Amino acid sequence: MPVLPGAEPYHHEGGEDGVLLCHGFTGSPQSLRPWAEYLAERGLTVSLPLLPGHGTRWQDMQLTGWQDWYAEVDRALRELTGRCRRVFVFGLSMGGALTLRLAAEHGDAISGIVVVNPVNKLHGPAAYALPVVRHLVRTTPGITSDIAREGAVEVGYDRIPLHAANSLRNFLRLLDGELPQVTQPLVLLHSPRDHVVRPADSARILSRVSSTDVTEILLEQSYHVATLDHDAERIFEESHALIGRLAPSTGKKGSTTGG
Repeated sequence: MPVLPGAEPYHHEGGEDGVLLCHGFTGSPQSLRPWAEYLAERGLTVSLPLLPGHGTRWQDMQLTGWQDWYAEVDRALRELTGRCRRVFVFGLSMGGALTLRLAAEHGDAISGIVVVNPVNKLHGPAAYALPVVRHLVRTTPGITSDIAREGAVEVGYDRIPLHAANSLRNFLRLLDGELPQVTQPLVLLHSPRDHVVRPADSARILSRVSSTDVTEILLEQSYHVATLDHDAERIFEESHALIGRLAPSTGKKGSTTGG
């Protein structure tokens, strides 16, 4: 299937420090493209993959699960670690959850992580019913474009395939047990007015990780897709500041190329 306009993966060959960016559930690289370009313009090598089943049509996602999504970001991380001196991983929503698992599994290979409105759990009775309901109902309404900024749109699916949602539920339960293995410097940014992920998820993550270098930032002006919202520049600046603090010899501003 052709990729939706704007949902293409992105890569920029920059300096010796690299960043992997992970997009969210039913979303696409479009939600993180401005972040990726901001980092590329500052001399970093940037990888923003398209997760399997995403960026085309929801029927394609119905055939994938968390193992497929995680395998893609794991592959991209291994490419960066083979190319770069230091590697950082950033993620939005489910991409934040993928970021945390990469951190738990890869340890010192990751120098620092940034997560924006990370999901930790699917809440409510509907989540508990997913293992059964997914065999009776194929989809529910989508969750894309929860953005306060007028005119901003997230490229993603308008339906949630329930087989994939059940796989996400299983992944989050697994990840919760692995959070104590996360030790890297962590910046967690979350929106009090998020209509997709509850504030309790960020609180749970902060209480479970073993990182001692932790920064929590509230995104007061944004909804869930904060990387396309009023606080986007704050996210970009804080993430770059983390890199500058942990990798002070990061390359100077360079040109941007996509692909």
